[in-house]
Amino acid sequence: MECREAGIIQLPKNYDRRGNLSVIEEINHIPFKIARTYWIYDVPGGEVRGGHAYKENQEFIVALSGSFDVVLDNGIEKNTYSLNRSYYGLYVPKGVWRQMMNFSTNALALVLASIEFNPADYIYDYSLFKNMVNEARI
Repeated sequence: MECREAGIIQLPKNYDRRGNLSVIEEINHIPFKIARTYWIYDVPGGEVRGGHAYKENQEFIVALSGSFDVVLDNGIEKNTYSLNRSYYGLYVPKGVWRQMMNFSTNALALVLASIEFNPADYIYDYSLFKNMVNEARI
């Protein structure tokens, strides 16, 4: 499946007087098969998470509780996405620098990943990231 652009994906929302229910299905709602799931919580005030890009990994990020911002940088422009509802999430394709910040108290971020954890897939150096982006455009 071809990688799509970064952006918000609306999830199904099943209304019920007893409480609403949303679901995420791989390939159906997000453009990849899920290989790993992790969550981020108890982030101290003012802390920033992320600060890296992936060579191959794609992610889908949902604010299950609370709110936070995700800044995506494709090497040319930066966009900030505020996540604060559990019925939509942010698709992050490979090769995009990401940072998560402005976590509210009790924020809970669910992250679905397309590959298993692989330290070699991470790009932590922003200068290296920019060089890779520029080389890909040539």
